[in-house]
Amino acid sequence: MIIVLKKGTEQKDIDNLLKKVKSLGLKPMVSQGQERTIIGVIGPEDVIRFQPLEAYPGVDKVMPVLAPYKLVSREFKQQDSVVKVKDSLEFGSEKINIVAGPCSIETKAQLQEIAGKIKDSGASLIRGGAFKPRTSPYSFQGLGEEGLKILQDVSNQFGIAAVTEVMDTRDVELVARYADVLQIGARNMQNFNLLKEVGQTKKPIILKRGLSATVKELLMSAEYILSEGNFNVILCERGIRTFSEFTRNTLDISAVPVIKMCSHLPVIVDPSHAAGKWGLVNPLSKAAVAAGADGLLVEVHPNPKEALSDGPQQLLPENFAILMKELKQVAESVGREL
Repeated sequence: MIIVLKKGTEQKDIDNLLKKVKSLGLKPMVSQGQERTIIGVIGPEDVIRFQPLEAYPGVDKVMPVLAPYKLVSREFKQQDSVVKVKDSLEFGSEKINIVAGPCSIETKAQLQEIAGKIKDSGASLIRGGAFKPRTSPYSFQGLGEEGLKILQDVSNQFGIAAVTEVMDTRDVELVARYADVLQIGARNMQNFNLLKEVGQTKKPIILKRGLSATVKELLMSAEYILSEGNFNVILCERGIRTFSEFTRNTLDISAVPVIKMCSHLPVIVDPSHAAGKWGLVNPLSKAAVAAGADGLLVEVHPNPKEALSDGPQQLLPENFAILMKELKQVAESVGREL
């Protein structure tokens, strides 16, 4: 259920309403819009359905949310949400933010070289894996906390925000100590304990769509994070498994406008994992921006042939620079900026 308040409702009336909702054993979530304040009520609807909440001062109407995802839905919030990173970056505004960097953090020198080049090209954030979810248990698994320290040092050195993946509930506090944005990978999209754990942080979260997940399932996973009080969620389309064997995955470009139709949360696209081949990253990136994506997550490596993971899909820094120049033209054509 959502409780829509009248414009100009006094704070004391809002507090009384929140107290009432909590007394019913329900969880209220407040969304402050430009025009109105909305209270989303989490819990069994039968408990609140017959409560005379319209009689409370400041209440305009009480409405059921038809979508199974409540806080994520457009019904709960009609305006686009803007997720801020380090107070200076915004996902969901006019500017399109580019997250770039290697699949895995290998050495400090490697990350320093990449950070300088991607920042010069216009990237806003650097990404790098310290804990790597690999298909084979014998593949490189990442540097762990040492990789996180490298990521934070390089982030501070170059003045560029840091993004990295967290895979385990036991590592959330550790990863949050070093990174500005926590990433939930495709294989953990429905790791509900992990989603609830990152929901208890106030860190921005990039939530990737699962390999075989529907958009609805992605939004339901995001609901777990929001229900814990963390509304700083950025959804990520990264390709899904289909019958095609030419690409690593199939980029569902329609997911971008579909998500924006169903949810107020910003959405970005990972063309690198969708393609699995660096030569396809450029056209998929441009298609994503044209479709309305609020950002991209692009893998860049100074020597992909020697990369410890996912070398075939990583761009050389010079090719990333070319991509950024071409993306500016696409962004301008759809009324955005890079």
